[in-house]
Amino acid sequence: MIDMRIKLLALLSAAVLVTACSQDDPSKGSVVVYVSIDQTIAEPVLETFARETGIEVKPVYDVEAAKTSGLAKRLAEEADTPRADVFWSGEPVQTEVMAQAGLFSPYLPDKLRPGPQPGPENRWVAFGGRARVFIINTARLNKADWPTSIYDLVADGRDTSRAVIAYPLFGTSATHASALFTTLGPERAGAFFDRIVAHKVRIVDGNSVVRDLVADGTADFGLTDTDDACSAFERKPDEVGVVFPDQAADGMGTLVIPNSVALVKGGPNPQAGKRLIDHLLSEAVADQLADAGWFRIDGTRVFSPETCGLPAKVKPMAVDYAALARTMGDVIRELRDRIVR
Repeated sequence: MIDMRIKLLALLSAAVLVTACSQDDPSKGSVVVYVSIDQTIAEPVLETFARETGIEVKPVYDVEAAKTSGLAKRLAEEADTPRADVFWSGEPVQTEVMAQAGLFSPYLPDKLRPGPQPGPENRWVAFGGRARVFIINTARLNKADWPTSIYDLVADGRDTSRAVIAYPLFGTSATHASALFTTLGPERAGAFFDRIVAHKVRIVDGNSVVRDLVADGTADFGLTDTDDACSAFERKPDEVGVVFPDQAADGMGTLVIPNSVALVKGGPNPQAGKRLIDHLLSEAVADQLADAGWFRIDGTRVFSPETCGLPAKVKPMAVDYAALARTMGDVIRELRDRIVR
């Protein structure tokens, strides 16, 4: 009987030891990541991480029409019992809103390479990114008629009913709208969006829809992100053009929107979450994203993707993302009143 008890205690001790080791070693576990960038972009990055580390990745993707906003709401609802470990967003403003709400824990890799920029209190990190650009159907518009400023969306004498934008209530479109309200001021920005409606600019569910409508000639030009525009250019280089808006000396510049990544506070797999963040901020992922048409951001310098005929450097719009986070909710509420879905 004594020998049996000794064997049983030994087996139980071994089981406890194995469990403890598996909890301490993130390579034996999994990581849940909420992702609000296009699945076609994120999936290869996450697959590489899983293959190299042995950590099972469980991604949850946002839908195109509600980019970032849907997962932001879900994270807030789960705050008491988080299900995600990492939040990877295609823009930083909603991330900062959630950071201000206390949903993220501070985290920086021990060796952060040049380029990624920590947000306030290290609760998120900006890396890579995209820019807001015009995509143009070159069969529909002569180069002399290509838009060069966002004000071309509301220009008199232009058939703006053949221009297209995504609803400025979600994702990078909402970020862009908030940046315009901050840069132009509420009165001028509000008047601009009133003119968008008055000029019958087509408003659709998502940047990829903008891309497809312009690429197939249903629309003449539209405002979208570089990853969407560059993918269309790669498919149809003789029919698609891409332009940075507002690059003149007195122009406001092009909005460049970095990715952001954050460690969810109280997530179930924090060590695996940290390893995933380390991977996302690596040079290898910077290369992967650049190949997909995303930017390299090195401090204050911004380098364009080489896949869609854009200039090597861009004049960026000056923005304060923490300030945008404080005003975005008000901007979205105002635009809901101005733009009837």
